Amino acid sequence: MSDNLARRLEQCYSGAVFDVLRNRGFAEQTLPTGIKPIEPAWKVAGRIWTVSGRAQAADPHETLLQWTGMLSKAPGDHVVICQPNDATIAHMGELSAETMLFRGVRGFIVDGGCRDTDFIVHIGFKVFCRYFTPRDIVGCWLPEAFGEPLDIGGVTIATGDYVLGDRDGIVIIPGDLAEPVIEETEKVMQTESLVRKAILQGEDPQQAYLDHGVF
Repeated sequence: MSDNLARRLEQCYSGAVFDVLRNRGFAEQTLPTGIKPIEPAWKVAGRIWTVSGRAQAADPHETLLQWTGMLSKAPGDHVVICQPNDATIAHMGELSAETMLFRGVRGFIVDGGCRDTDFIVHIGFKVFCRYFTPRDIVGCWLPEAFGEPLDIGGVTIATGDYVLGDRDGIVIIPGDLAEPVIEETEKVMQTESLVRKAILQGEDPQQAYLDHGVF
């Protein structure tokens, strides 16, 4: 079933979601600034499914067997977030991106690397990562946990939380707050439109802020 909260969240932007979370006492929900979309205009939003692993020497066949097993487990209509505990190899590439796109995965956010980026941009599978490298996982990286809480940059991320990522950054919304935060963000965006309209009609910006309470 399509996720209505994800569709609504995709119409928001990360700055507005951050403001709402901050006002609720959740100001530390943004991922590190180095994790960016490989295509700057991309936005990804949805319910999260997590995977983590680490670099380790392994039989090449075993690494690919475990990796394709991860692709099999990744649920459609979710955003996969990966903590690879590694900063040397690509944790997403051409065939994996095409597989996830075909299976209905909304996007892939990794505290690590990506390769085959021209192809991935061409097919439109939304990947956010730290760096690019041609080196892949074969013989040197294995997934270890699926659907378990993980940490990226001091932010705890659990399966069932929601994420919004755009060119400004990535915001994690705790799952039990997703609906009220999205609803409040929508209201903030409507009020911002009123502030913008007032200023463009000549109202003093400070007065517009005092009238509407946002800026």
